[in-house]
Amino acid sequence: MDTRLKPEPADDRATAEPMPGRLPASPFRSLDHAKEAWIARATGGLSPAALSLAFADWFLHLLAAPGKQMELAALATRNAGQLFEYGQGALLGAGVPPVTQALPGDDRFRAAAWQIEPFQLWQQAFLLTEQWWSAATHGMPGTTRHHEDVVSFGARQWLDVFAPTNFALTNPEVLQRTVATAGINLAQGAQHALEDASRIAAGKPPVGTERFRVGVDLAATPGSVVFRNHLIELIQYRPTTEKVAAEPVLIVPAWIMKYYILDLSPHNSLIRYLVDQGHTVFCISWRNVDEDDRDLGFDDYRNLGVMAALDAISRIVPNQKIHATGYCLGGTLLAVAAAAMANAKDERLASVTLFAAQTDFTEPGELQLFIDDSQVYFLESMMWERGYLGANQMAGSFQLLQSNDLIWSRVVHDYLLGERSPMIDLMAWNADPTRMPYRMHSEYLRKLFLDNDLACARYEVDGHPISLRNIRAPMFVVGTERDHIAPWRSVYKIHYLSDTDVTFVLTSGGHNAGIVSEPGHPHRQFRIKTTAAADMSIGPDEWVAAAEQRDGSWWPAWSEWLHARGAAKRVAPPHIGLPEADTPILADAPGTYVFQK
Repeated sequence: MDTRLKPEPADDRATAEPMPGRLPASPFRSLDHAKEAWIARATGGLSPAALSLAFADWFLHLLAAPGKQMELAALATRNAGQLFEYGQGALLGAGVPPVTQALPGDDRFRAAAWQIEPFQLWQQAFLLTEQWWSAATHGMPGTTRHHEDVVSFGARQWLDVFAPTNFALTNPEVLQRTVATAGINLAQGAQHALEDASRIAAGKPPVGTERFRVGVDLAATPGSVVFRNHLIELIQYRPTTEKVAAEPVLIVPAWIMKYYILDLSPHNSLIRYLVDQGHTVFCISWRNVDEDDRDLGFDDYRNLGVMAALDAISRIVPNQKIHATGYCLGGTLLAVAAAAMANAKDERLASVTLFAAQTDFTEPGELQLFIDDSQVYFLESMMWERGYLGANQMAGSFQLLQSNDLIWSRVVHDYLLGERSPMIDLMAWNADPTRMPYRMHSEYLRKLFLDNDLACARYEVDGHPISLRNIRAPMFVVGTERDHIAPWRSVYKIHYLSDTDVTFVLTSGGHNAGIVSEPGHPHRQFRIKTTAAADMSIGPDEWVAAAEQRDGSWWPAWSEWLHARGAAKRVAPPHIGLPEADTPILADAPGTYVFQK
């Protein structure tokens, strides 16, 4: 009997060398960590030291740059003059055109009511202030790029707090609604605010999530848990076609959230779509770790996750190569595993697919605002206290990256207009968080994010450096146009790191919505182009110009790509579960780990 069918005891988990930056035997270092963790409760997980360094760098260089000071003074004078002329013309009813326009993607002032005075004057004053602060926080001589980005981001956040859209008396849409409803909208908004606050205090999910039940409304594709260890449950999905492709598909989701982002409602489930297209699909469901798992490392996720799943699949579907697919952090982990397999001459992969997954972290987008050595030490101290990084400790950072969409638009819609934003399956999934263990997350941040060891061929597995260039399986890589977590130009860099054919897709949407892009979804489009291993010098802009543009979902293109890289003849579906196991089926999908809170 294979003992890996049962959860492994806690004593069997890896507890290798101390964490980077951590000396657990030292009470002095423990005091430092405790102090940082205490500060984190008041700062929402943002390091005061990192922020202070950034603002000091910017401000000291501003004091030492008289030319920049005069430039900003001239800009302020010009903006004030333009605003005065505009206001004078508006007062006289001269119909003067606006001085400036909102940036692309900023829809706060799109409504017709904002074109009426005095609201347009307030809008213009706010936009000109935004422009001035953008000029003040960019191009400061001598300031480091990272510190400049942090200061600019901080200035935007403070400005957004005081945007005229956020206040009932300066928002014409709210005023119109208040008059029309005799103030009922404000009473309803206050009720919504109290309800949300009470739910947050009680640790309950947002209103409306109760309509989306895991295993019933979400994660409902029929299947079985066929393997389980301490870190994963492996789900094998039941076939819906008489014949299937010979090569199975393994999906490695990110462990930062529950796996069922790829198995949402039946109409937009990528897993269900693959099964209906004749693929045998396996998916990892990660355990929601707790304080006892603090010493699980990144390599534990590779061994107990990807490699254990591949071993189980090879026993269920013997003598067949496997199409391996990774999403976000799961894609980065899969890239590491595939490179390590290449080192070990393990040729079980028929292909490697990466969804919005970075392998080079030199341009990680706005997420880098929260990641530097000071901030990582701060995060390590937060995790030191509890043994893991809680989802609530990450949520604030992700919300700040899109504060207009995720914070202030909700304040206006739910609390000032008095309407409830309808709950959808993607939002319900987003409200079902997970935790990340101390050791693994610190290793990821330091070795991959800060030091970029994987792209530089310095990352070691089993004591040997690995290189993505050793992967010979063809790759299918998806980037999304509006991804603020894994920007598509960063994802595109796999072209420069690999030595195999890469089919790259650039799809509309963001980090989640661009991947959950089912056929029939309106207004979807994507570009696709295959680049041969011998022609990897093409840059992202050249690629966009040369790539074929198609309307609709990219899912059918990927399914066809998978079929084209497998055996032409379809076969009977494989047996469900490990054939030699006493209990080949451990539970029905979605399993048990997905319900862990």
